[in-house]
Amino acid sequence: MTRGNAEYRYTNTAIMSVAAVEAPVVVTSDQFDEQLSETFRRLRLRPRMLQRIAGVQERRWWPEGFGFADAAATAGAKALSEAGVDAHDVGLLINTSVSRAHLEPSTAVAIHHALDLPPSALNFDIANACLGFVNGIQVAANMIDAGQIRYALIVAGESAREAQQATIERLRRSDSTRDDVREQFATLTLGSGAAAMVLAAADAHQEGHRLVGGVSRAATQHHTLCVGDSTRMRTDAKGLLDAGVDLAAAAWARTGAWDWQNMDLYVMHQVSAAHTHGVVSRLGLDPRKVPETFPLWGNVGPASLPLTLAHHAGSLNSGDRVLCMGVGSGLNTCALEIVW
Repeated sequence: MTRGNAEYRYTNTAIMSVAAVEAPVVVTSDQFDEQLSETFRRLRLRPRMLQRIAGVQERRWWPEGFGFADAAATAGAKALSEAGVDAHDVGLLINTSVSRAHLEPSTAVAIHHALDLPPSALNFDIANACLGFVNGIQVAANMIDAGQIRYALIVAGESAREAQQATIERLRRSDSTRDDVREQFATLTLGSGAAAMVLAAADAHQEGHRLVGGVSRAATQHHTLCVGDSTRMRTDAKGLLDAGVDLAAAAWARTGAWDWQNMDLYVMHQVSAAHTHGVVSRLGLDPRKVPETFPLWGNVGPASLPLTLAHHAGSLNSGDRVLCMGVGSGLNTCALEIVW
């Protein structure tokens, strides 16, 4: 442990599966442009900003009546099935979704019930913006390494429909301004989806993918750059981009002992073209090793990173080194190594 930078290593935790569930309703950025065309004309703004600036061509929505907790449970069931783990053997469920319908109870209890997990399974939410899923992995791995549990299930289900519909309605008002568009632009880059991961004790599952460890770093002086609730998100996009890239670089500067410059795959939290390319350039990474899913899925919050990992897991070979990287509003960053 060093000042301002946490380093951690795991000794007995493996990933058994990582599963993705795509929301089925495709909503294109051209559709948003059409709905906001009058606002753009009135404010003399160029159309296709989502494509030109963020690189987001489309995103997904869940059907009406299908909630993000339903999505998280669906992803959880898929991950358990792919891992070959019985639900009644799960000792820990962590829901890491940003989306939530109410303050209490936790969203985890509904997912626990939907999956018919045993009464002995601990269950709770961890919320840390887009970094929540990685934080869930950290907590679960600590408990597995300590011998407290054998299996953990981490889930995230996100829905952008409500926030985006409310944002478009606000921006279509005759009194909306350029500043309104600028502050609420990032909301329109969000997407819907779900992901889940099963972790287990590595000594009992040699076939699993070993969790090695990583580093984390905070820059909480930037906690006001992106503030949102269920219907509105206010973002200083440039400030968030600059501070996020700076934070990633500050953490990266302390990772020499990890030898992460030539990994086989870098799985980054998917924000936008500007963010991804900024981090890749600043850290000197090979862009061919950094898959992009934001063009078709948008920013799916904490589900974004595991969705991307699940989407590309089939291309990995035994022994490949994978680095999961993310920056979450607040700001916090993590880098987590997996040996596949």
